[in-house]
Amino acid sequence: MIHIILVEDDLYIQEYFAHLLTSDGRFRLAGAVRDAFEAETLCDQHIDLVLMDVLTLHRHSGLAAGRRIKEAHPHIKVVIMTSLVDPEVLAKAKAGCADSLWYKDHGDEQLLDVICHTMQGERVFPDESPAVELEGILSNDIAPAQLEILRCFIRGMTYAEIGKKFGITSDGARWHIRELVKKCGFANKEELVAAAISGKLIVTTLKDE
Repeated sequence: MIHIILVEDDLYIQEYFAHLLTSDGRFRLAGAVRDAFEAETLCDQHIDLVLMDVLTLHRHSGLAAGRRIKEAHPHIKVVIMTSLVDPEVLAKAKAGCADSLWYKDHGDEQLLDVICHTMQGERVFPDESPAVELEGILSNDIAPAQLEILRCFIRGMTYAEIGKKFGITSDGARWHIRELVKKCGFANKEELVAAAISGKLIVTTLKDE
């Protein structure tokens, strides 16, 4: 039997996943919490897997908690579950924060399969994050470099700071933002930023500590 800790801050969704797990004889729910950092305190030799949301209570990062759990308890597997389509989430999960990742709109049976395959030693990750519609185009039509410039802009960096980071001029950074506004079909940069945040394409609120 697989002993699981479930981390989900939405109590309704937490109850749903808890029922999904306890209804399956392969799993035992050892704990259900809303805060990723709290889950770290529950991990011991009896836990086999943590099913971890990314954005949890107090904006605590499930990715950061997942990395620390894997470092402190190498025997514990971490499966990230998320509705955030930010490519950075998938990249960080692959880079050591998790053993597998499942997007919440991909179906319950797939989640259970991901858990079982992960416990068998497999790493289960999609090739890329799902695309988000941004008015005139899909997010996967945006060049990765431009997406990173947009990420920095949304995080409050000035054009000069963005230019320095990417080895371009401040006017060059401004041009990229204007080009994204035009390419995506928005009237201004405020609409672009709002769409990127509401569509969960860019996540800026996670706390690692």
